[in-house]
Amino acid sequence: MVGGICGLAAWYFSGQSLWIAGSIVLLGNWPFTLVAIMPTNKRLKAVLPKQAGPHTRALLLSWGRLHNVRSLLGLTSTVLFALALMGIT
Repeated sequence: MVGGICGLAAWYFSGQSLWIAGSIVLLGNWPFTLVAIMPTNKRLKAVLPKQAGPHTRALLLSWGRLHNVRSLLGLTSTVLFALALMGIT
């Protein structure tokens, strides 16, 4: 959240659109986590170790794919911020 807010401040002071783009992508991680990842986390936490099985493995694989989206959003915002720092518009 802090990175997204700082990016918005950089956009406000510089007017460079890459800052706001990076901020939007970075801040997009927050609702994605709440809407997409949190339900999977709750289902995984509800499974007792003795009850783990193929369904649990499928949930873990799903969680991994969802987390890859978060990682991609973070990487995208980092690239956008780096381009903004280099002055590329």
